[in-house]
Amino acid sequence: MVRNLEGVTAEDGARVPAEQIPAAVTAGDFVYDDGATQTFDANGTTRYVEHGRPTEGTWSVEEDGRFSSFWPPSYQAFYDVRWMAEDKNVVGLRFVDLRSGASFDGRYR
Repeated sequence: MVRNLEGVTAEDGARVPAEQIPAAVTAGDFVYDDGATQTFDANGTTRYVEHGRPTEGTWSVEEDGRFSSFWPPSYQAFYDVRWMAEDKNVVGLRFVDLRSGASFDGRYR
């Protein structure tokens, strides 16, 4: 179920404005192409499950608008967050790693 995005329309691939990132990531649970799932809580907690193995980290939006993901004990990554849209309807988010350029497409369940 997608929450918090009533009335939001977007072009596929357009950058999510920094002020909309919290609503976008907490709008629903994500499933990725490889079957992994992820949730983002409003309190900054994120849970990622891959091949049945859960991990927990934190997320935030930096002052400069970058999306930050921290996984203990020491891994931190920064992402450009982009809309995934079909006919201007938001269906998910694309996270583009600012270091490697790798992208991860998460569809709302």
